[in-house]
Amino acid sequence: MSQPNTLPTVKLLIGGELVESTTREWRDIVNPATQEILARVPFATEAEMNAAVASAKEAFKTWRKTPIGVRSRIFLKYQQLIREHMKELAAILTAEQGKTLPDAEGDVFRGLEVVEHAAGIGNLQLGELANNVATGVDTYTLLQPLGVCAGITPFNFPAMIPLWMFPMAIATGNTFVLKPSEQDPMVTMRLAELAMEAGVPPGVLNVIHGGADAVNMICDHPDIKAVSFVGSTRVGTHVYNRASQAGKRVQCMMGAKNHGIILPDAHKEQTLNNLVGAAFGAAGQRCMALSVLILVGEAQSWLPDLVAKAKTLKVNAGVEDATDLGPVVSCSALERIHSLIERGVAEGAELALDGRKPQVAGYEKGNFIAPTIFSGVTAEMSIYREEIFGPVLCVMQVDSLDEAIALINANPNGNGTALFTRSGAAARHFQEEIDVGQVGINVPIPVPVPMFSFTGSRGSKLGDLGPYGKQVVQFYTQTKTVIQRWFDENEVGGPVNTTINLK
Repeated sequence: MSQPNTLPTVKLLIGGELVESTTREWRDIVNPATQEILARVPFATEAEMNAAVASAKEAFKTWRKTPIGVRSRIFLKYQQLIREHMKELAAILTAEQGKTLPDAEGDVFRGLEVVEHAAGIGNLQLGELANNVATGVDTYTLLQPLGVCAGITPFNFPAMIPLWMFPMAIATGNTFVLKPSEQDPMVTMRLAELAMEAGVPPGVLNVIHGGADAVNMICDHPDIKAVSFVGSTRVGTHVYNRASQAGKRVQCMMGAKNHGIILPDAHKEQTLNNLVGAAFGAAGQRCMALSVLILVGEAQSWLPDLVAKAKTLKVNAGVEDATDLGPVVSCSALERIHSLIERGVAEGAELALDGRKPQVAGYEKGNFIAPTIFSGVTAEMSIYREEIFGPVLCVMQVDSLDEAIALINANPNGNGTALFTRSGAAARHFQEEIDVGQVGINVPIPVPVPMFSFTGSRGSKLGDLGPYGKQVVQFYTQTKTVIQRWFDENEVGGPVNTTINLK
């Protein structure tokens, strides 16, 4: 695809400089509410990608020895800059991704929380020491950076997920190569520019753009030591297998099918409000979206109330006031959602609320779909087995909490789940028996704050350690154990057997 002179182009960030790519392959960045082409993003050449890694490798030589206080202060400045530019960042995000402005600010803010956590790296990257483990011998550990690390981020959170990755990697002394989604990279680039303004040295953060070739380069390059990925299960499995075979540390947060259980004793109005926000907010384009609702016993009578509540949500462009759902990210995403809805109907699910083809005045070309609800869903149906990634909620009915738990535990995914109840006994039974990494009790989207780690499990995660919190410090560092002994000047040497006397 040739590059026209009339459209702005997204730059690469290599060695601290914004670089115009020399590639011949470009992709349009399209406003999903209007189909307006906002800019074009390059698919970086092999030479450009290698230059980004080489820049990171060279910068690591000095960055790894930068005092931890200096690193911390950079992120104190960075969080200040993000706050000052919050409105600007949200506007960019809404234009290229489609989220409502409040949701876009939330996207930035949840990433900002990790930046704030990175600013406290002095308390997070601490080793351990044991004095006199043997006579005159001390043992201590150091948490040392790995080298060049890399991140591959998805389209649905173009601010939050990059901020989950590079701040903690850089704060722990590594350098970083970031590949944002080619569908909406502009807000990511603005965040990278602000990071440079905050004092991140040249080469410590680099940004490349591209598709499968860029992903494979990150997996294969011998100078990249660790890879963090968030996105679809298909691509995540490929990244994990390929990067692991290349000897890298890998963490992959992937697809999900998150369930919510409603017991009859739940607070009805609060629960319904939580459900529609969790199922349909961000147009359902969240890996933590509540996509399956299990109504237990008498709670099955809540379905008409749920449908009525969903009908009150307003679908419009993200920039318009009082909008609850913006468009989905692309025409192809909308087509896929429509296809799965058609399959749901064909397989026998009841379409309790059909949100296809809503009329949005002034945005007739937008990728809009209104809240859609299926009832009578079974575990064999495509709409249950596949992640729809749109504002489509599958409703199932069971007779008991244990039946609902068994249904969830039989699903291969384990990102998040929730229970709505007023019973402490039921809640405790649920949290003990459920085999899902993140559990909400009267909280529909159980994503932890950065002091804790993101702990999705089973088919939703490959790798042992999560993308932020205490676990990510372990992911981005190598523990080195030092066993140390010092001799007095007049001390006589021991026998030939040098085993330390542990008595």
